[in-house]
Amino acid sequence: MVRHRVQTGRYTAKMDDEFVVFLIGMRVNKLWKIHRWIGPFLAMPRMLRQLQRHPDKGLLGARMSLGGRTITVIQYWRSFDQLEAFAKNPNDPHLPAWKAFNKNVGSSGDVGVYHETYRIDAGQYESIYSNMPIMGLAAAGSSVAVGKRSETARARITK
Repeated sequence: MVRHRVQTGRYTAKMDDEFVVFLIGMRVNKLWKIHRWIGPFLAMPRMLRQLQRHPDKGLLGARMSLGGRTITVIQYWRSFDQLEAFAKNPNDPHLPAWKAFNKNVGSSGDVGVYHETYRIDAGQYESIYSNMPIMGLAAAGSSVAVGKRSETARARITK
């Protein structure tokens, strides 16, 4: 399915099992220190390309967002175990990038990084997409039309 085409009407996301939402980002605190932030800046797209080539690692989808000096990537994972395995595997690109960040930036304050991890039980989420392309959780799972039993946020989250 073409993900950029607008789906007219109201849709919601469907995920059959537990999943993980992982927010990860960086903030450029000192713009003029490009030698400090260019490495972390380029590392994330490399990691995402690697994960897209290997869907068995557990990444279901990702979306990058820019707000001021902060870049955030919202990732959807099949499980926390797969996210953790990717983060700790020396043969995957995360661990070498994390070690390089600690060596080159450390606690200098030039670049900030953060992440938040949320484990979501099946049925314990809610979404709505009105006249939008398939994106976010709907791209990670599936996009389904809103029906009479899923008209409200409360109805969608208590399925």
